[in-house]
Amino acid sequence: MKPEMKPEIRHNLYATPEREVFPGFHGRFVHSGQMTFAWWRIDPGAEVPEHDHPHEQVVNVLEGELSLTVAGEEMHLKPGDVVTIPGGVRHAARGLAAPCRVLDVFSPVRDAYRFDD
Repeated sequence: MKPEMKPEIRHNLYATPEREVFPGFHGRFVHSGQMTFAWWRIDPGAEVPEHDHPHEQVVNVLEGELSLTVAGEEMHLKPGDVVTIPGGVRHAARGLAAPCRVLDVFSPVRDAYRFDD
């Protein structure tokens, strides 16, 4: 029988270093075995250019306002709005009103958001 491996299950978000991944997009990242959680603090006017990736993405607006364009459709999002983006679909984002805070969840794990500290 293989010994049980205890996964890291508790994280302190505020002890996690904040990274400016795109100009004005400041993120803190937690990874599970199958998902990446990205808590963003977004400056007004900051943009992530249109792109796609193979990961499914769930965008959760926590505070402020966000412009999100998915497959050519622009949406003005406010707290409580949730958008699911299938992998491979082109999308872009822009912060509108501060404080803008968003939680993105990616599956599978987004290795590009792993940082050595």
